[in-house]
Amino acid sequence: MSRIGKLPVQIPEKVNVVVDGSLVSVKGPKGELSLTVRPDVTVEVKGSEVVVTRHDDEKLSKSYHGLYRQLINNMIVGVSAGFQKVLLINGVGYRAEVKGDVLTLNLGYSTQIEYMIPQGIKIEADGPAKLTVSGIDKAQVGKVAAEIRSLRGPEPYKGKGIKYEDETIRRKVGKSGGKK
Repeated sequence: MSRIGKLPVQIPEKVNVVVDGSLVSVKGPKGELSLTVRPDVTVEVKGSEVVVTRHDDEKLSKSYHGLYRQLINNMIVGVSAGFQKVLLINGVGYRAEVKGDVLTLNLGYSTQIEYMIPQGIKIEADGPAKLTVSGIDKAQVGKVAAEIRSLRGPEPYKGKGIKYEDETIRRKVGKSGGKK
């Protein structure tokens, strides 16, 4: 049995989980999320827990068992607490600014980059060199943070670029100065 899939998901107060056939809906103080579950697994609400069970021991069913349990857990955490990723911008003249639903980035290119913030995501610029990406959908928060980071990834010599707050950059030594 899947070590992750067999664990029940606790439902906190103020969160409502509804299972309607293959559709799982989670509603909480921060918003509402829904997920369509494949027929290989069954989702049930038992008291204050969500239990995911599989129908057989085929390899595909085993993999979906743990996957859907974790996706439902992420939905419950998202509508109750939310998710966030912090990005740090390092470099001379590199900065970010949020105006409405547009993130404007100066990253050393000849033009500014304007990134349209998707629906359901909130981006805050905590100073010119720190961005906080937050939302209720863990996958969407991670995707937006990865897209912003990919605009100017950190380079290994001076560390210039956009990196995650908890990321460490492996630094390289540059060229030595003179000839011998």
